[in-house]
Amino acid sequence: MKHNQRLQRAIIEVVENQIEANDPPEIKQTLARLVSEGFSIQAGKELIGNVVVVEVFEVLKEGRPFDLDRYVAALNRLPELPPLPTAELPTAPVTSSN
Repeated sequence: MKHNQRLQRAIIEVVENQIEANDPPEIKQTLARLVSEGFSIQAGKELIGNVVVVEVFEVLKEGRPFDLDRYVAALNRLPELPPLPTAELPTAPVTSSN
């Protein structure tokens, strides 16, 4: 499956904006740690982007506010990727055509 380049760029832009704003501060710390562990800056941003995507998905799926503690915990676990969220599709009731 080919990655959606526009979406990838948007995610990296979110990561870069967070780094520039130093909000949360753990994002710069995470990038520095990943680079010190041998990842390129771009690879570090992409790893962080995975955390962004999972958190955004969870916020949208569950309709709850952003959870900074959960986000920071996921950043601290990198390069271990967060578990991919699963989207449960609503099921329509089965009706008889009679």
